[in-house]
Amino acid sequence: MAVKVALELKRETNTLEPSMMKDRSLVLGAVLWLMGALVATAADEASLPQVYVYPARNLVIAKQLVARHDPLIKAPYAKLIEEADAALLAKPQSVMDKTLVAASGNKHDFFSYGPYWWPDPKKPDGLPYIKRDGHLNPKSRIGTDSRSFYFMCIHAETLAYAYYFTDRKAYAEKAAELIRVWFLNPETAMNPSANYGQAIPGLINGRGEGVIEMRHLTMVTDAIALIEPSGAWTKNDQSDFRHWLEQYYDWLTHIKLSIDETSMENNHMSWRNAQLVQFSLVLGKADYARTLLQQEFLRLLNMQVKSKGEQERELVRADSLEYSLFNLEALFRLAVLGDHVGVDCWKITSSDGGGLYAALDYLAPYTDPGLPWPKPEVRTTDRKRLLPLLAQAYAQNKNPKYKDLLDKFCGDGDSEYHWGLFWPYDDPGFASDQPKSSPPPAAHP
Repeated sequence: MAVKVALELKRETNTLEPSMMKDRSLVLGAVLWLMGALVATAADEASLPQVYVYPARNLVIAKQLVARHDPLIKAPYAKLIEEADAALLAKPQSVMDKTLVAASGNKHDFFSYGPYWWPDPKKPDGLPYIKRDGHLNPKSRIGTDSRSFYFMCIHAETLAYAYYFTDRKAYAEKAAELIRVWFLNPETAMNPSANYGQAIPGLINGRGEGVIEMRHLTMVTDAIALIEPSGAWTKNDQSDFRHWLEQYYDWLTHIKLSIDETSMENNHMSWRNAQLVQFSLVLGKADYARTLLQQEFLRLLNMQVKSKGEQERELVRADSLEYSLFNLEALFRLAVLGDHVGVDCWKITSSDGGGLYAALDYLAPYTDPGLPWPKPEVRTTDRKRLLPLLAQAYAQNKNPKYKDLLDKFCGDGDSEYHWGLFWPYDDPGFASDQPKSSPPPAAHP
């Protein structure tokens, strides 16, 4: 259309009086500029990285800011490169490194313990374990796959971002090595399931709660998308990993242990849905991702978020602020994913009016570390995790109360979080999508 209009204007210009030539030339120039913008936009869309944890357009803009040494992202970018340089020295980890083994006897099976389960002091052997919600058993992290899996995912993601910004192939090569060792090499590969995740000694060999530990896998699929152009990730790697992911996706969607997570109706269900939607998109099942979001997001809000933003299923937990925030992070992640399939999660509200804004507004005042949470806390919650959620909400509705909190509580101390690189909330060019931070993981059963 633009080309046709431009050609017609050019033909007409040749027959105009001199007094009219100037005005028509200006119009023709504007049309030609529009043509160029349209072509550039189409090219930009085609070149956007296929990532889902952060908005792809934000990555593109951040790369432009890095290239011109913009002070807006100087601190978080420096921190990213520092972390990536450290990750270059990391030893590749695998499921074979753990000292404990799942009930299957197969080290290739992912294995972890429920973090809040302790020996029963009334039993000579302590079995079966009993639950002390919010009280992390430090031994639950020793000899299992939990921490190794998390840090492999974080390192791969960090290295991939570093490669994206610098084009330094060493970062991509290291990320590819970490992913190959954990998922692809026959000697070290993890089996594509979480059948033995979140086990409870003396009670059960694995629970559906293991699905929630797999949420970190979303970082890996994005990392692969970012390093693929480098050549460090080969076509064979891509084919093999896709096969692995398809098998895990089949487990996630068809095995009772995973499906049982939907009965939890809390953060477990939210994070399972976040995985389902993202991996559906990665595997080319966009229609299913759209249908799932259309059906499930409203159901999640109806079950979880009340009119004033209370998340009742999280408020009953021993660490109710931690779990309210943790679930809201999953809901915001689903909102990001909704942008890929045309589902505006921001406009969806529960039957009594609860939605993303209400849930955030309920928690937002507690961005202030000096404001006591009204319920007891077993552990101190990292309240700075509210900042990227405030940034996303501000990008959506420009509510000044969100910006006031960001202005007050953002600072140099936040540079360890990647969201400061991908979501500098003062930049008007950034997309209306959700960033995420990457501190060490809290224990979530």
